[in-house]
Amino acid sequence: MPEPITKLDPETLAKAKAAGLDKAIARFPDCVADAARAAALDLADVPPIDGSSEPWPPMSPRSGR
Repeated sequence: MPEPITKLDPETLAKAKAAGLDKAIARFPDCVADAARAAALDLADVPPIDGSSEPWPPMSPRSGR
């Protein structure tokens, strides 16, 4: 089976193949490229987490009664 012509760059194509998306790449290359582009944009909007801060307020040991 010949390789599909896609708008994916080689790095993204390799990641998609590693994720097991061979059939999706063959049948819907534009959709895979759009999904990869959307995921990259979403990832750019996520703030970095340093690992020492909690993303929610700290829990307090007192009772709510």
